[in-house]
Amino acid sequence: MASPEAHVPNPAADGHAGGTVPEVRHETFTVESRPAAPPSAVFEAFADDAVRRRWFRMPGRHATYRHDFTVGGGEDASSVFPVPDAEPERLAYTSRYLEITPGRRIVFVYTSRVDDVPRWTSLVTVELHPEAGGTRLRWTEQAAFLTPSAEPDHDLPHLRGATRLRLNGLPAALAAAAGPDGFVPRAVEDTRSG
Repeated sequence: MASPEAHVPNPAADGHAGGTVPEVRHETFTVESRPAAPPSAVFEAFADDAVRRRWFRMPGRHATYRHDFTVGGGEDASSVFPVPDAEPERLAYTSRYLEITPGRRIVFVYTSRVDDVPRWTSLVTVELHPEAGGTRLRWTEQAAFLTPSAEPDHDLPHLRGATRLRLNGLPAALAAAAGPDGFVPRAVEDTRSG
């Protein structure tokens, strides 16, 4: 997998007034989901591209994906997001897997870019624990917000909400992959760490 080019902050080009580089803001959050499927099936929903595309998708149009589910591999995804009364935003997501323990844990890092500017980078740990009737999935994300949006107080709720929305799509993706003997989707819980 080709590594993305390093981004050297250029305050003027990145739209920062006065030419200052913004301070990095660090946040941690945890979202839990309890899909009614065994950990092996939930793990496969991360690994199998066809199932993954049912729940882990880029917003917007013209999305492209390249996924290598191996340690050292990762995912490159991009899309174009329409913005009312403005130019569309070019979104990019680049990840790299650090640890993959089948049926138990996935650890990866990723960076999200908007119009080629890195907005945040995160370390994510996904833990899968068997429980009666399915799996307890625990997604813990440690984010470093590198370039704040126009409304920086919305950055963390936006990221946490997007993660919750993706995980809410996981039970339907698992049900479609399981066939007619699927399962009943369960709600996603949000817990704060730290």
